[in-house]
Amino acid sequence: MVSTFRHRLSRTAAAGVIATFIVGSGAGASFAETLKSGRFAGASGHAVSGSVIIEREGNRTVLRFGPDFSFDGAPDPKIALGKAGYDPATLMGPLKADNGGQSYDVPARLDVAAYDEVWIWCEEFAVPLAMAKIE
Repeated sequence: MVSTFRHRLSRTAAAGVIATFIVGSGAGASFAETLKSGRFAGASGHAVSGSVIIEREGNRTVLRFGPDFSFDGAPDPKIALGKAGYDPATLMGPLKADNGGQSYDVPARLDVAAYDEVWIWCEEFAVPLAMAKIE
């Protein structure tokens, strides 16, 4: 009976792998390439944590906060890139939520290879709220 169960289980598992391959490799399927990743740390006394990655999906680049992202809140938080500091020319828009996964399209004019930081910046008071070193 155990060998019959193992045989059924292995056939079921193999079918799942094949189904995953077929679904994932069909027309229109996109595969993301991770370009950079890092973890947030709070700034200016703010409690901020969580992962961030930058991925290329076809011809677009996307900045993603992980489901573990957590921000204690502040007025006017914006998302941008930087190198040795916040670069306002890279602004991608307001923070969408204080917690959880979210994504932002990186403008095509930006070469993410030129940056090594992701910033959460308070535009209203011109202070950093969080930064993630990305590699």
